[in-house]
Amino acid sequence: MIDARLNRRPAWLTLSAMVLIAANLVPLAGTILFKWTVFEVVLLFWAENVIIGVLNALRMLVASAGDAVSWMMKIVLIPFFVIHYGMFTLVHGVFVFGLFGGDTFGSGGTPDDFGPMFDSMLRLGLAVPLLALFMSHAFSFLWNYLGRGEYKNADLRMLMTRPYGRIVVLHITIIIGGFLVMSLGSPLAGLILLILLKIGFDLRAHSKEHKEKLKAETDNEPTFKEILARLNEARRRARRAPVNSSAEESRQEP
Repeated sequence: MIDARLNRRPAWLTLSAMVLIAANLVPLAGTILFKWTVFEVVLLFWAENVIIGVLNALRMLVASAGDAVSWMMKIVLIPFFVIHYGMFTLVHGVFVFGLFGGDTFGSGGTPDDFGPMFDSMLRLGLAVPLLALFMSHAFSFLWNYLGRGEYKNADLRMLMTRPYGRIVVLHITIIIGGFLVMSLGSPLAGLILLILLKIGFDLRAHSKEHKEKLKAETDNEPTFKEILARLNEARRRARRAPVNSSAEESRQEP
């Protein structure tokens, strides 16, 4: 028997984390092979936040609710999250288009609704990388949240607030980095570093989200030292057993 703690892979080597890395390599490939601009990269990352919000609403919906109070919380909190997070990402999208879109949309101006924003993404040829990012987050939802039973202990209030922290920390960094890259004329090296920075943030957020589940699975598992102690104790008992048996037989003889 080998201690599961010794075999536990680093967080970035878990299956769902590797799928997330693979999805993020798509914009990296687009930057290197197809010369994507800062706007296309930042726009793709903004759209990923919309995907995260949709899947987070599903997480809230399927979270276990054992009583009527929990279901009443769902009825109140899920619509509130959809409206509030929707407005938050919409305003964020307007800023992304306004700050980085430039003359991309001609006289049409900056889109002010989700429909035109995603239409613009399709016209820019971002459908495939957007699908890749969606598949990575959907895989994590199915593999970790449903498949590994994370939904059973999910807290609705914690789920409702979780996406906001990711958006604020990640996109302040990306927007500042985007301006620096644009000031240098959108050099390839700068965009690559920007994408790698985003991958690092994603892995950190992914690890933080699932570490409590991983910890709970191994809290009751014996350590390697405990296993060795048990084996040594069993060996000592096995050695003493024949001696004790012989002594017992000698006492029973007339």
